[in-house]
Amino acid sequence: MLTGAGVVTATFVKSPAQAAADTRPPAPSVLTAPVQKKVLSDTVITRGRVAASQRLDVSGEGVGEKDSGRSVVTKTAVRTGQPLRMGQLLLEISGRPVFVLEGEVPAYRDLGPGSTGRDVSQLQQALAGLGYGSGNDRAGTFGPGTEAAVTRFYRAHGHVPVPGQPDPLAPPRNRAAGDEAEERGAGDEARRATPTVTVPMAEIVYVRAEPAFVEQAHAEVGDDARGELISISAGKLIVEGSVRPDLKRLVKPGMKVSVTSEVTGSRAAGEIEYVAARPTEPEKGSEQTADGSYAIKVKPTTTLSADLVGEDVRLTITAASSKKPVLAVPTAAVSAGEDGHTTVTVLRGRREVRTRVNTGMAADGYVEVSPAEGSRLAVGDRVIVGTDERRPVTGS
Repeated sequence: MLTGAGVVTATFVKSPAQAAADTRPPAPSVLTAPVQKKVLSDTVITRGRVAASQRLDVSGEGVGEKDSGRSVVTKTAVRTGQPLRMGQLLLEISGRPVFVLEGEVPAYRDLGPGSTGRDVSQLQQALAGLGYGSGNDRAGTFGPGTEAAVTRFYRAHGHVPVPGQPDPLAPPRNRAAGDEAEERGAGDEARRATPTVTVPMAEIVYVRAEPAFVEQAHAEVGDDARGELISISAGKLIVEGSVRPDLKRLVKPGMKVSVTSEVTGSRAAGEIEYVAARPTEPEKGSEQTADGSYAIKVKPTTTLSADLVGEDVRLTITAASSKKPVLAVPTAAVSAGEDGHTTVTVLRGRREVRTRVNTGMAADGYVEVSPAEGSRLAVGDRVIVGTDERRPVTGS
């Protein structure tokens, strides 16, 4: 009985020193990470919206017969999302057509015989591209050939051009060669008084380039022809985004961008085309507050699907890159000693070896390193990045 009591006492009764030893935390272990060879890329991730390089709204203002009672939509010829071809009829307002043509200069005046200028040349080129040449008319001058081309174009779509006012100063029209000796007088006056045609500015919508498509078709037959009836997007697709003030210094024109749609999973490549010099200000009357962000514009360098127009996409901007694989270690593995040398600590078996390194670019939580003269560092070596005081030393 005495022997048994002694065993029990020895088991459960401990000295103060033994009790302290048993409750002492385990020795800290080291956390390591392997030296890798990888391409380092310093990236900026932000959001953007896919849009066409040109967006314009079509209204019915100024369109329609002069004797019509009111300006009303009498025909719709396109629908939302529909691709557009040049020369296509968009809609009719009080019986008058509105066409889409290719051109840089917006329609800003009515054109007719005697008109000259870049907008006339643009009309001639647009019609010629559709097979309605202007004959012998000089480029930029609205003459008989242009008038005939306009007439043929309108008639091909089931319409007639708007009659214009005769020009009393215009030379005789359609004079045949060899008729120079023809007596002037009543014959010439009759030719000058011949009705002409006019191309009203409200009946032509110019887009800068194809592809073009209907972003939104709001008009329905019977609607008042006021306000925005059709929204058109045209030209190459771009992505409009923004970056925070603290990231603006990292983003510059020419940088590579990866455009990703989380909806479709599609990806495209691009590059930064523009970075605003000043932060974006909220529009007047908008409840949105300024966040100090800077607008950016991304130009795709691979095909971006037209289905993405209007979609919010992720932009991954490569601000810097090593371009080729380099030795890299986690940032936490690098330290600077009092001697001014940059080192990493390599775990070799149970030994911790302080190894001098030269550092390069840092990105994605890694630093480019190369062993200094007399040092040794290779892919697969394990460098110490910290300690884990919750576990005993394992030599991981």
